[in-house]
Amino acid sequence: MTESNAPEADSVRLTARVTGMVQGVGFRYWTARKADELGITGSVRNDDDGSVAVVAEGPQPVIVEFRRWLGSDEAPGRVSHVDEEMSQAEGKFSSFDVVM
Repeated sequence: MTESNAPEADSVRLTARVTGMVQGVGFRYWTARKADELGITGSVRNDDDGSVAVVAEGPQPVIVEFRRWLGSDEAPGRVSHVDEEMSQAEGKFSSFDVVM
């Protein structure tokens, strides 16, 4: 891990699986846009089962706001559930990317 990617002391990692009507509706791109707006890093990708996988790192209050957005009516499509896990940030991301 390089010095520039070292996570801040209050940084956390959100690992989430979003289910519902979340593929084919721009969910990944709007998620990346929201992450950029909030200044967090990570990635988002479609999974074969129709869900969307999200990994995001940043200060805990910002990640909590991002998590709230993921399950809200503001997110595109129709989110039925967000399974999530919070852990210590690892500092492995330098941006927020849409994974194809």
